[in-house]
Amino acid sequence: MRQDATHPPDLSDIEALAEAAVSSLPELFRSELEGVVIRVEDFPDDEIIRDMGLESPFDLLGLYDGIATHRKSVSATPQDVDRIFLYRRPILDYWCETEEPLERVVRHVLIHEVGHHLGLSDAEMDRIERDAG
Repeated sequence: MRQDATHPPDLSDIEALAEAAVSSLPELFRSELEGVVIRVEDFPDDEIIRDMGLESPFDLLGLYDGIATHRKSVSATPQDVDRIFLYRRPILDYWCETEEPLERVVRHVLIHEVGHHLGLSDAEMDRIERDAG
C-alpha cells in the first residue's frame, strides 16, 4: 500500500487489505469462502442505494450479496455467484472519522460480510473478529 499522504488508498490497496484479512481468518471460515467473489468498488450502485433506502452512498461500507450457506439447498441450482462488496470511499470516510487503522476497518467490514454469508449472529461475528486478531 502506498504511504503517500497526498493520495488516498486506491481500489487495489483495499483489495490487498481484504486479502490479508481473509488470510487471517481461521481455516474453517476461509474454506467457506471458496467461490465467493470479493469485490472492491468506490460506492454501492444506485439500485442498492435505492433498495436499501440509504440517504447517502457513504452509509454502506460493505454488502453481502448471495444466499447464506445455512439457507442453501444441495438440490437448488445456483442463480448467481455469492459476492462480498467492500466500498472504498465509505470505508475511507469512516477511517478518517474514527482514526482506526485502515487494516482494522477493512477487516471489520469484511468479517461482518463473511458473517452474513455464513448466517452468523452479530455476537458470533464479534468473536471471529477478536479471534482473527
